Amino acid sequence: MNQGYIIDIMRNAIWSVILVAAPPLLLGLTVGIIVSIFQAVTSIQEPTLAFVPKIIAVLLSLVIFGFFMLNTLQDYVLQLYASIPEYIKSYK
Repeated sequence: MNQGYIIDIMRNAIWSVILVAAPPLLLGLTVGIIVSIFQAVTSIQEPTLAFVPKIIAVLLSLVIFGFFMLNTLQDYVLQLYASIPEYIKSYK
């Protein structure tokens, strides 16, 4: 197996991780910014007000985007398993 195959595997793995992690992270970030702005405007400094909406947003994003996330991981693993014979041939 040459370095090109390893680089392709790692690039696809990193891209899959980014695609899977992006929806919950972005939704949590957005809700966190909105809550922070709300707290700054109203001078409410309740710590639980910052965490509860973010947790709800992340759980909601897992429900909404879970199918997409699972398909992305499944596509990566299937592509990786399908290319194992090619990697073995290139190793010899």
